[in-house]
Amino acid sequence: MRHNFLRRILGGILTGCILVTATVHAGTTQKDIDKAKDQITDLKKQKEDAKDQVDSLTNEKQGLESDLSGLNGQLNTITSDMNQLEQQAAQKEDEINTAAEDLKRSEERSAEQYEDMKVRIQYIYENGNQSVWDMLIHVSSIAEFLNQAEYTSAINQYDRNMLTAYQELTEQIKKQKKELEEQKEELTVLQQEKQKEQEKVNSLIEDTQKKIQESSEKIEDAQSDVESIDAKIEKMIEYEKQLEIQKAKEDAARLAAIKKQEQENRSNVTYAPAQSDAYLLAAIIQCEAWGEPYDGKLAVGSVIMNRVRSSYFPNTVSGVIYQGGQFSPVASGRLAYRLEQGVASDCMSAAQAVLGGTSTTNCLYFRVNNGIIEGTVIGNHVFY
Repeated sequence: MRHNFLRRILGGILTGCILVTATVHAGTTQKDIDKAKDQITDLKKQKEDAKDQVDSLTNEKQGLESDLSGLNGQLNTITSDMNQLEQQAAQKEDEINTAAEDLKRSEERSAEQYEDMKVRIQYIYENGNQSVWDMLIHVSSIAEFLNQAEYTSAINQYDRNMLTAYQELTEQIKKQKKELEEQKEELTVLQQEKQKEQEKVNSLIEDTQKKIQESSEKIEDAQSDVESIDAKIEKMIEYEKQLEIQKAKEDAARLAAIKKQEQENRSNVTYAPAQSDAYLLAAIIQCEAWGEPYDGKLAVGSVIMNRVRSSYFPNTVSGVIYQGGQFSPVASGRLAYRLEQGVASDCMSAAQAVLGGTSTTNCLYFRVNNGIIEGTVIGNHVFY
């Protein structure tokens, strides 16, 4: 009897050592998993920030491209205006040249008329010493005398009228030429102003194109950041998966050690819930099984209550939930956040049900179903 007693004690100590060792390893692995989850969460946040940066830069580039389109439209309008001004200036130049030629001809005709008039006046003056009696003697009649006098007067008047007409025409052409030159000067000023506008718009276009190029490079860099973060996330997810496998093995070893010693009938263990248990249990159910079917929420609650009733876990809901290295939402702070923000009604209903005695599984563990761990699959979890 004594040997059997000692064997049981030694077996219990050995199993206890295995249990403690497995618990230590499991706690370490769970911390690594929690850390990996936190890193994945941080990386996803970085990815979202990088994507936001890409979207912001893309919107900025689109705005710059819209500005560039508007500037190109302005440049086309200015170029069209400059072409019209150039045509108008060329037309004015032609009109000025024509007026200059007309002025030259008018001045020449005026000068010729003036010279002709001087010749005729000189002729009359040089022959002006002929007396009236001489004219009367040499003409055949009074009518001829009067005709000669009228003819001389008419010629004088014609010369004066033509000279006046040429002088007036010359002044008119000079005035017209001056007006045309002033108009051309105005066109020249307008051309200079348009030239300045064109240079300004060209400068804006150049700056905008440069900014678009810079935005494109920034977008490329930001997109590269997104891709780099994606690669890191994939690596971390794979790393987490390996940790999950390791944790499952450690849990299995721990579970085997517990089951080897655990001959007690847990169904006879009663638990008097504390006043805060329902809210705390609902919060951890929501953290672990949010989006899962109601059966999945009941199963998570059942696992926690199975641990409470086991002699190898803390004997309170809070003790089980806050046991080191067991539930990642505790380490990550998600549980504290959920407690602060409140819990969903279906999670509270599941918590109250399991505290009232409802149990849908005898399992002590659950993990995200990765297809490797054998157990009861409910939703996205496997219970074992």
